[in-house]
Amino acid sequence: MFFEKMCDDWKASLKTALESVLGTSVDEPTRTLPPSEKLGDIAFPLFPYAKIGKRSPVKIAQELCDYFSTNEHPDGEYSQAGGYFNIKIDMRHSFPELFSIVEREKERYGENDSQKNRRVMLEFSCPNTNKPLHLGHMRNDSLGEAVSRILKANGAEVMKVNLINNRGIHISKSMLAYKEFGNGETPEETGEKGDHFVGRYYVRFANWEKETNARIEELKKEGRSAEAEELGKNHPDLRAQELLRLWESGDEETIKLWKRMNAWTMEGLEETYRMTNVSFDKFYYESDTYKYGKDEVLKGLEKGIFFRAEDGSVQIDLADIGLDKKVLLRKDGTTIYITQDLGTAIKRHEDWPFDSLIYVVASEQAYHFKVLFHILSRLGYKWADELYHLSYGMVNLPDGKMKSREGTVVDADDLVNELSELARSEIEGKDRSTVVGDVDKTSHDIALGALNYYLLSVSPQKDMIFDPKKSISFLGNTGPYLEYTGARISSILRKYGKNVEVFDSMLLSLDDEKSLMKLVDSYPSVVKEAADGYDPSLIASFLYEVAKTFSHYYHDHTVLSKGDEKLTDARVALSSVVLQVMKNAFSLLGIPYLEIM
Repeated sequence: MFFEKMCDDWKASLKTALESVLGTSVDEPTRTLPPSEKLGDIAFPLFPYAKIGKRSPVKIAQELCDYFSTNEHPDGEYSQAGGYFNIKIDMRHSFPELFSIVEREKERYGENDSQKNRRVMLEFSCPNTNKPLHLGHMRNDSLGEAVSRILKANGAEVMKVNLINNRGIHISKSMLAYKEFGNGETPEETGEKGDHFVGRYYVRFANWEKETNARIEELKKEGRSAEAEELGKNHPDLRAQELLRLWESGDEETIKLWKRMNAWTMEGLEETYRMTNVSFDKFYYESDTYKYGKDEVLKGLEKGIFFRAEDGSVQIDLADIGLDKKVLLRKDGTTIYITQDLGTAIKRHEDWPFDSLIYVVASEQAYHFKVLFHILSRLGYKWADELYHLSYGMVNLPDGKMKSREGTVVDADDLVNELSELARSEIEGKDRSTVVGDVDKTSHDIALGALNYYLLSVSPQKDMIFDPKKSISFLGNTGPYLEYTGARISSILRKYGKNVEVFDSMLLSLDDEKSLMKLVDSYPSVVKEAADGYDPSLIASFLYEVAKTFSHYYHDHTVLSKGDEKLTDARVALSSVVLQVMKNAFSLLGIPYLEIM
């Protein structure tokens, strides 16, 4: 905003000065950052002009300083360091107008129209109905929610969709284990959430499978091959495949059990979504969408886009993008996962004609989406060029990788509860229970702030290690630290007890004060940049810089300055817009704002 305008004004003024000093027309100078803030806010390297001016960049820089000593220039202090012309921007002249804009726009400050009239569909979460959400889903959900809010803040119309993976062999495994070991029990009887209940049977199947394999090996070693062979014929894997076949054929008893167990899981998942403030505009179900792609593939076969292989399967040759052949329909005519995704994408565009469809899916699926987008393009769908895989890295634990089948994942509900308990211990340990009021809600809000900030502070493409204790710390680069900084500013404003109407911005002469003004001014550009790159970590980094700068400022100086009302007014004005910007950024990242901590 104001800072960028002043930078542009200096760039134009410097071009005029260079042409005067060098006596010839020149290209507009390139802007960069000085190696140290003490040298200035921006720097212009003069090396490109040495040949034109037939003198050293150092000499040219000195001449520019002489030029501006007798000619008008934009606000700011200029200096020369080697072959660079440095400028320190003074935001104090612009701050009253910036303050008015933030006060007027409040929670809308930072919003823009850069993506106005753009319709974006965003797919994220996409759980299986055989287990509860885990830490990996939490990164997906945090990223999906944050990107959707950031896009909306940039003027886009966003539809959030969730594809529920409620069919397939993994679902059959949970069902079979329940049939074998469940004895008709229900989540209501055991006191479990439905998704936890079903997930327990998924783990039970994995154990059953291991036990069976071990028993077969044991029988073979004992020379009892016939018994081993007989046990193999009744292997849990084979029985699960048979259950899937029964489901696909519409077997009444199988469908009834499937619906019952899916309902249990969905009820549990929806409770987790409510607890973590994640929502969707539309749900798609794999049990419906798996049918959509087959007709499209057969049409493509007729057009010669695909071919039928010797074994009867339908395939596509991907040599034009440097890949091998890919099966789209098995030889028995059944579909595979990518076939489903083809049909689903087409169906979604029919349901809600989007300008762009973003898939928030882990990086291990990069090949899948490269192929999917290419096939849709080959089928003639022009909007295929606007499909985007928002790839994110894996989330691991300090002691290694999570595995659902072995029951070693970090369950989402357990994680939020653990973080809430850690927050509660911190509140009670500092004897703040009476002050915060609702300890349960405050603890939960701190937990969500810790979780979302930790997951979003790393750029999406990077793998990360999640450490619950580090995430909940009230010190350092964490969500609770940000929330605490916001609560501290709120306390200052409460003590001040009135609205700031008139203040003298020129009294804000400290380096931290000038830095805070620039940060407030830069917030809209950060929001735009985060939308352009689908990268919430840019806002997370910005938030930490704001909190860190304000904390340093608060530690070294008194905001409510005794005996100097004008200085107090100016500092409170600055503090109030800093808080507004933090609250706005909190909202984009799903970090609850706490007035009291």
